[in-house]
Amino acid sequence: MSLQLIHLRKLLRIMYSAENRRVSMLRADIRDEIAREEGESPGGGDFYGPFWFDAKNHVFGIDDLHRATTERISRNERRRILYPQLRDGFLLWWNQRRRWTNEPFQAADAPKTRIHFESLDAVVKIDNILAVRDARGEVRYVYPYFSPDPELSDEAARLGLYVLSQALPDINPLQFRILDVIRGRTFSTDRNPFLGDEERLFLSRYQNLLNQWHELWDDYD
Repeated sequence: MSLQLIHLRKLLRIMYSAENRRVSMLRADIRDEIAREEGESPGGGDFYGPFWFDAKNHVFGIDDLHRATTERISRNERRRILYPQLRDGFLLWWNQRRRWTNEPFQAADAPKTRIHFESLDAVVKIDNILAVRDARGEVRYVYPYFSPDPELSDEAARLGLYVLSQALPDINPLQFRILDVIRGRTFSTDRNPFLGDEERLFLSRYQNLLNQWHELWDDYD
């Protein structure tokens, strides 16, 4: 099942969605799994990838996000509602950041990895990080959360920061940010410090999702 090999942002979204929405997403995942078992492709593609590509180009002065977003929507009408919200939220955050961060901004090496949680036999994927180096040489690693619903809560962000710190132990946790893109809000360990219960809470919530997935799977047998 895709829950056992999943992007961190998608996992946080499912974990913290309302019950009815969570069940709908799990059922959709099960239908996709059945389609794969039957040799069919569930399709869909990466809806948010093109936007994030353009956002990173905007940060490094390669392109303008307003222009790029207009162009993306012209190519695919499905982007008409969410892409402007993503653009505006991202620029709200980025323009505020530019007021207190030294320019120029340069791209740093953006890590990607996978972390295996043996007790769950599950793997969480970490990729598409925006790595920004400012004029002082300080690097921030910004992990995006795109979903309009649910809003990223303090607890969800804290668990996300915990997973990032475990997956990339060579990076100081203070350098990580999780960006709730639509709302233009970032979370970091200095403002959302670890409380010591992150491992227990994360594994418990993840295990509950896997259990619920298997219970729902029985409906399709």
